Amino acid sequence: MDLGLTALELARIQFAFTVSFHIIFPATSIGLACFLAVLEWKWLRSHNPIYQDLYKYWLKIFAVTFGMGVVSGVVMSYQFGTNWSEFSRIAGSITGPLLTYEVLSAFFLEAGFLGIMLFGWGRVSEKAHFFATFMVAIGTCISMFWILSSNSWMQTPQGFSIEDGIIVPQDWFAIVFNPSFPYRFAHMAVAAFLVSALVIAATAAWHLIRGRRDELVKKSFSMAMWMILFAAPAQVLIGDHHGLNTLKYQPAKLAAMEGHWETNVDEPMPLYLFGIPDMQEETTKYAVGIPYLGSLILTHSLDGEVKGLKEFAPEDRPNSTLVFWSFRIMVGLGTLMVLLAVVGLWLRKKERIYENKWFHKFALIMGPTGYIALLAGWFTTEIGRQPWVVYGVLRTEDALSNVSANQVGITLIIFVLVYTVVFGTGIYYILKLMYKGPQFIHTPVEEQGGVGHFRTPMRPLSAVEDSLETKDQTKGE
Repeated sequence: MDLGLTALELARIQFAFTVSFHIIFPATSIGLACFLAVLEWKWLRSHNPIYQDLYKYWLKIFAVTFGMGVVSGVVMSYQFGTNWSEFSRIAGSITGPLLTYEVLSAFFLEAGFLGIMLFGWGRVSEKAHFFATFMVAIGTCISMFWILSSNSWMQTPQGFSIEDGIIVPQDWFAIVFNPSFPYRFAHMAVAAFLVSALVIAATAAWHLIRGRRDELVKKSFSMAMWMILFAAPAQVLIGDHHGLNTLKYQPAKLAAMEGHWETNVDEPMPLYLFGIPDMQEETTKYAVGIPYLGSLILTHSLDGEVKGLKEFAPEDRPNSTLVFWSFRIMVGLGTLMVLLAVVGLWLRKKERIYENKWFHKFALIMGPTGYIALLAGWFTTEIGRQPWVVYGVLRTEDALSNVSANQVGITLIIFVLVYTVVFGTGIYYILKLMYKGPQFIHTPVEEQGGVGHFRTPMRPLSAVEDSLETKDQTKGE
């Protein structure tokens, strides 16, 4: 079977496909886990059943996304041995321990408390259950910490030496807290909160459009909009500092993101809003730019110097055509998120946030944009790093296993088919839950299974209709 692509190209496509599927689930579960912790904390303080009902509803969606995130992550990690064994051989002494720390400190923590979080209602005390929820939320953030540390080290490597062609760790503090890690960790964390907040807001907006005005829907919408109001502007600020870091440590990536070919010596650099970078002709065609703005944003001065792509050898340049547009998709959607937050604040002040259908439609449309911006950001980061898998140290082509194009092509096709069926089913179930929306429970305490909690079904990931069940079975049944 000849797909007309090399083994290297197919291996990169396969990893891009699996990581793109994977990243949307952890991003959702990180945000939802923290949202669930807030809901249960507010319920413990007020015993307002609205928070309890919302917790039970979003817990099901969290469980599905968490499970799919774990499965897709395991599949992705196996590719380090199948397609990228040379990367594992050369850089495994650093990336291996970092991923091990993630498993030991985060995955075990999540797995240890997840069962209590999902099935502990009525079986443990209120505080014990909240502690389990809190530990799962902390675990998702710790997992993000180690994954981002590993990936950031590949972007800005330090704290190592090379002995007999093998990367050997020398300073673990420098490795973990490498130059790009603080910015990329903050950027990803806020992105996860934005992804979840936009999904929650869109779900509530859908039911507001359909005429629901109960407290479950209004509370979901209100809490999500507050998070977007905080996270969207914060992301802009973090993104600016991340850009300055990229300019310092990965200037070729920055030049590709801006479609910037010539170094602007003693003259301002424009910011291109539109253009088509041509890698062969070394120019950005049909460029539409704003004078001075490029230098101002990238260097915080009107005539700051920024290296152009021509300063780097052709074989060391990332694909500007792809990176240029993936970056603009991310920034454009981020701008719309800020607009959504500002309009929402204005409508809240006017006491019309639950009545303006145009705004609800806007929030509904914005629901999936968190995922699109997230993927666009990852494409910018990973494609912009090329042709290096460890920036400036190990080339991607030298990290490939001894595999043929046919071997990688066949597994890629299998991945596409299996992922479509398995994760398509999971996504369909999540959408079905969102379509149904949160339901009132308000069951008396004595019918909830004990210690002030609602009854939890005994089978995991129970059907949607279980949310309407309010009576326990008798002991003899």
